[in-house]
Amino acid sequence: MILQALKRYYEILADDPNCEIARLGYSTANVNFALMLSEEGELKGIIPQMQQQQKGKKVFEVPRRMVVPEQIKRSGTSPAPNFLCDGSAYVLGISIRDATDPNYALRRFHAFRDLHLRLLDGVDCTEARAVTTFLRNHDPLLARDNPLIIGQLENLLASGNLVFKLEGSQGFIHDATKIRQVWEASKAEGSNENQGQCLITGEWTKIARIHPNVKGVRDAQSSGATLVGFNARAYESYNRWKGQGWNAPTGEKAAFAYSTVLNYLLSRESENPKFTIGDTTVVYWAESSNKAYVHLFSTLFNPSWIEAEPALPRRNAEESNRLREIARKVRSGAPLDTEHMLEGLHPDTRFYVLGLAPNAARLSVRFFQCDSFIKMVRRIMAHYDDLTIQREFDNQPARIPMYSILEETVSKKSTDKTASPIMAGALMRAILNDTPYPAALYYAVINRIRADVDEPKNRIFKINYTRAAVIKAYLMRKYRNQPSSPVQEVLCMALNEQSTNPAYLLGRLFAVLEKVQVEAIGDMNATIKDRYFTTACASPASVFPVLLRLAQHHISRAEYGKTSDRRIQDILGLIQMDDNPIPRRLSLDEQGIFVLGYYHQRQNFYTPRNSEDTSAILETKQPKGDHHE
Repeated sequence: MILQALKRYYEILADDPNCEIARLGYSTANVNFALMLSEEGELKGIIPQMQQQQKGKKVFEVPRRMVVPEQIKRSGTSPAPNFLCDGSAYVLGISIRDATDPNYALRRFHAFRDLHLRLLDGVDCTEARAVTTFLRNHDPLLARDNPLIIGQLENLLASGNLVFKLEGSQGFIHDATKIRQVWEASKAEGSNENQGQCLITGEWTKIARIHPNVKGVRDAQSSGATLVGFNARAYESYNRWKGQGWNAPTGEKAAFAYSTVLNYLLSRESENPKFTIGDTTVVYWAESSNKAYVHLFSTLFNPSWIEAEPALPRRNAEESNRLREIARKVRSGAPLDTEHMLEGLHPDTRFYVLGLAPNAARLSVRFFQCDSFIKMVRRIMAHYDDLTIQREFDNQPARIPMYSILEETVSKKSTDKTASPIMAGALMRAILNDTPYPAALYYAVINRIRADVDEPKNRIFKINYTRAAVIKAYLMRKYRNQPSSPVQEVLCMALNEQSTNPAYLLGRLFAVLEKVQVEAIGDMNATIKDRYFTTACASPASVFPVLLRLAQHHISRAEYGKTSDRRIQDILGLIQMDDNPIPRRLSLDEQGIFVLGYYHQRQNFYTPRNSEDTSAILETKQPKGDHHE
């Protein structure tokens, strides 16, 4: 399913005249330098091919991405040269490893030279003669003495590919018509070997023994990793021993197509900006050459991307303004008209989301989701709606991004702030399938609430907007299909003063008791939340009698003690202490409800009382800035 979908997308991009994706027999590579050759094969200059790229406010120099003859997947120590595009060890016979292995670069240059003399010797074109003459005359042992090479020696040895350019020509030698004909003819040789039925196309064709590497996955090998490959008998079947790719027979053309388009999606040239969730790199595409699908998906899922990528080549001013308006609405929580967002798009277009994670020299598929585009959009919006809760500050995002959710599962004091990759993948699947969120996410948030202590200077808060939103959303989805569930009444955006849920009422009561303590004493080293919250949340019967007795002392000293006393009596009246004593234990779900009751009540202290506008309940009147308890 994954490979078939990628192959179909490759065919869509290959037919798009505005897309420079590599065709069969070619691949995209990073090129650092071009060697300028005269028609007589003399080295005339070394031209840097670095380009400036802006990321945020910073500008970086990056190698130029260029379509070149297909690069070989190297393994082992034997030299394996590429055609007309390779590193300095192959093209010039110089390497940083020369000091420890004097023959390292020399062997690679000889292999590179032999390949090009075999393919280009006798070809009737100026470009071929220039390359073959240069390779015959070039002496790797004297290369470091060449004035042109000395000027760029450090950069040449560092890394990167080199290509050839003919003096006076605008293009590169590997793009010359006759050179391309020679290369494509060499690739067609031996097409009758290793024939079999391709599992992607069903055609009887040449099977790829080794699939091309995939580059661009976060934390995977920089040289690329394999999506399909077998290297041990335990993973092989049907007597396909030492076949590597033969155990999953894929035609060479199909293997080229899926790997090429996947490398394109993972590259910086793609108009589908990839993003990461934990250790997972996420790519996505629609079965259409219209980039409006992926731009809209990016805007909904990560509104900040449109500011980070201000000038993609095929996005006009009208589309940019439309996406910025959608991003603004996503961040502010303003209503979004689905029909307006999908104007000009086909709602039933198939849309794919693929999550890849590193696994040694291979890639593991963390998740793969496909459905109609309209369903994907609606599920993302449903995710945001479930998370909606009263904010602590006006400048907080009304729709919480996924990375903020995952950040709340990891200690702020931890050196490794990466969330569990399994949990991150499960969360993404829940969003795209509109299913209950993973229990691991809920447990991780509850554990952080138990363990953390408020440290405003270090931006650490026991209970905050994001954690409360996650608890509410998790419980909503868990109990959504239970119409008679007693917890639905407390899973709301703001305070429900009519709820009689015991856990919710106890959470509210704790917030009132904390407030009256702060009013009576003012600044203090530790409040009752620091000392008693975790116990009160899990074992309320052991704590609340003590807190209620302590509150009487605070009420007598607090400026608004009578108001707080009235609140306490109202909540105790709803609990009905005579008939339903305070429970000894609260379940994990009830502990989440306790947290919601505390959060709702605390935010209600800052909500205006005289406004008839129901939208006022969504906003608080605290000063803008970092949230505090």
